[in-house]
Amino acid sequence: MATVAQQHRDGSNRSVDKHMEAGKYARYTAEQVEALERVYAEYPKPSSLRRHQLIRECPILANIESKQIKVWFQNRRCREKQRKESSRLQTVNRKLSAMNKLLMEENERLQKQVSQLVSENGHMRQHLHTASGPVGDASCKSAVTTPQRSLRDASNPAGLLSIAEGTLAEFLSKATGTAIDWVQMPGMKPGPGSAGIFTISQHCGGVAARACGLVSLEPTKIVEILKDRTSWYRDCRSLEVFTMFPAGNGGTIELLYMQTYAPTTLVPPHDFWTLRYTTALDNGSLVVCEQSLSGSGAAPNGTAASQFIRAEMLPSGYLIRPCEGGGSIIHIVDHLNLEAWNVPEVLRPLYKSSKFLAQKMTISALRYIRQIAHDLSGEIVHAISRQPAVLRTFSHRLSRGFNDVVNGFSDDGWSLIPCNDTEDVIIAIGPLKNLSATSTNVSLIGSVLCAKASMLLQNVPPAMLVRFLREHRSEWADFSVDAYLASALKNACVYPCMRPTRFTGSHIAMQLCHTIEHEEMLEVVRLEGQFLSHEDAFVSRDIYLLQMCSGIEEDDVGACAELIFAPIDEMFPDDAHLLPSGFRIIPLDQKSDLFVSDELSDSILRPKSGFTMSSNSTSSSTRCSSRSVLTIAFQFPFESSLQENVATMARQYVRSVISSVQRVAMAISPAATRTRLSVASPEDQTLAHWLCQSYSYHIGFQLLKVESESSQALLKALWQHPDAILCCSLKAAPVYTFANKSGLDMLETTLDSLQDITMDKIFDDPGRKALFSEFPTIMQQGFVNLPGGICISTLGRNASYEHAVVWKVFSGEETDVHCLAFSFVNWCFV
Repeated sequence: MATVAQQHRDGSNRSVDKHMEAGKYARYTAEQVEALERVYAEYPKPSSLRRHQLIRECPILANIESKQIKVWFQNRRCREKQRKESSRLQTVNRKLSAMNKLLMEENERLQKQVSQLVSENGHMRQHLHTASGPVGDASCKSAVTTPQRSLRDASNPAGLLSIAEGTLAEFLSKATGTAIDWVQMPGMKPGPGSAGIFTISQHCGGVAARACGLVSLEPTKIVEILKDRTSWYRDCRSLEVFTMFPAGNGGTIELLYMQTYAPTTLVPPHDFWTLRYTTALDNGSLVVCEQSLSGSGAAPNGTAASQFIRAEMLPSGYLIRPCEGGGSIIHIVDHLNLEAWNVPEVLRPLYKSSKFLAQKMTISALRYIRQIAHDLSGEIVHAISRQPAVLRTFSHRLSRGFNDVVNGFSDDGWSLIPCNDTEDVIIAIGPLKNLSATSTNVSLIGSVLCAKASMLLQNVPPAMLVRFLREHRSEWADFSVDAYLASALKNACVYPCMRPTRFTGSHIAMQLCHTIEHEEMLEVVRLEGQFLSHEDAFVSRDIYLLQMCSGIEEDDVGACAELIFAPIDEMFPDDAHLLPSGFRIIPLDQKSDLFVSDELSDSILRPKSGFTMSSNSTSSSTRCSSRSVLTIAFQFPFESSLQENVATMARQYVRSVISSVQRVAMAISPAATRTRLSVASPEDQTLAHWLCQSYSYHIGFQLLKVESESSQALLKALWQHPDAILCCSLKAAPVYTFANKSGLDMLETTLDSLQDITMDKIFDDPGRKALFSEFPTIMQQGFVNLPGGICISTLGRNASYEHAVVWKVFSGEETDVHCLAFSFVNWCFV
């Protein structure tokens, strides 16, 4: 027995020795390592054939076996992976450390604010106890009252430096102190995965917003980007430096004149006359702060400046602190007084909304810097080999071009065509700057006509409406008009419909890029069309659009939603000419107990065919309503001889687009789904009773659990049931006749539009096949359970459900089938 064990032990030792001999560690010379590294740079994972070829072609590797080279490459790939992972973890650690430092500072600031409020509360209680007379309004508000600095104080460098130092102190008290009661921006929670900390003002003079975040750029680079406000602030029309001189402490002082666009045709644009101070603090941080100066200032063009309303910038700016290991922590504060009294009352919430300021200016600045840092990192590859800077320029040009036509400034050559006061569409004529001067037709095509209008929307989610307009272009656009606009690229404008075309329905979008937080995307859209004339029957007539879409994420509170597009050539160059048109929807603050009078409603430019709500639904929907302003603008290049014809066509086209948008807005408005419940008819109550009775008869369980068996109680419980319940007729072409609130939400439609939906239209192909295969069972057995699947809403969105129950609904007698009922259990949008 011992002999057998000894033989087994010796055999094992020989096997181990043989294995170690075969895979023993080889020591490589510097020349061999250099040769292997060259191969690794080209072939990180060489095949067996490539390794044998390497041994033959490289004499210095002749004494190394192929298996040993394989092991070397495995170890080399492992070291590379470990190095990348180590670098990634170090970067994450630095970001988390910086974010932790930022959160700790924010926590310290909040503790100071709490202490200050507690102290003020104590003084308030003491004052109430000791006061002998009537007490006025002693609410604890943090109102920052910053006096405007006069130009008389700026008559010499010493006076300007004094103003600058005061601006710096007030800005720092807002950025890191408790000068303003900051509250968390709704929908934006701070954390490691967020872009930063976003807060807005509460009980503050004017509107203010603040952002704090970590950026992987050096402070000097960030200062350079932020000072070039026209590159990132889409609403900045121009920024001119009138005076710049060095301050005594190494900083610079500048006097600036800035013009901003009006976001809609219903309000005037603003301008600012400010002092900007750039300096470095003792701790190495860089500061750029800015504040308005009193006085008119020296505007570059007096006539142009008369179109603007002078607004006030209270101490605002940027604090950039360097981080250990690279990168920077940035604090952004914007504090404005936009003179809301100059705009119609119904639109004043737009200029009293800190959320709107935060989205348009504060958050945009931080996002732009993070986007540049992301592009410079080289971690993303954009489509069609375009450089990130070029794609950003395209988005900027689309937005700026749309702002130009919405505002129609006279110094840009725009002039209004006279019209009566009841006209709903504004027509303006401007110079056509975008087409090449080398065109043979440039003498004929030298102008562009813009048709624009604005209207008030009630209870319409801007993100949802823009998504629909983007995904269902054929529902509102005219292909012949798109063809007319595209012909301007070739300077061959032909009056629409002279060569009739039709839209084949194919709408293909190729995404070029999107921002790192997906709040904006740039894409090329191809519309496939064909000529209707016999001689051109086989000629392709595709149209290409460059399109920018933003604000389609419903989580962005206060963000406006935009869909801006311009016709382009199939292979458009980096300097392609653009004529932007599109839509902009700006949300107004939600107000409770708000009634819009007829007088205010008439002040909004809207079509005469605008929809109206019934008296019953109006009172319920306007008491707690979310409103938004829709602005539409389309550009039409034209020949001089066709101005009147093109103006008539443009006005009619914009009216048709508005009518289509209103129809869509009514369909997707949550208020539209509530109008039928408050005035439930006896037929609806009877149907609810039949639904519950038939469900219990076929399946043996109660559909609804209600305390009262009255028809009204059943209908109310059915309407509020979490599962989507729909009724479908049994005609030759079955259509849906009823749905509860959950069902309308799933289909994204209204009760009035429900009868336009056929029974099979809401199912995908597998669901349609499953329904048709079980249809005989439904008619014989009376009910059936369908497996989980996908439903398709009227807006094209997919909604998944765990399973569905289908049953026959009897109308009183068990022999009379009234309709089929569907119950989609636990549905949700995918």
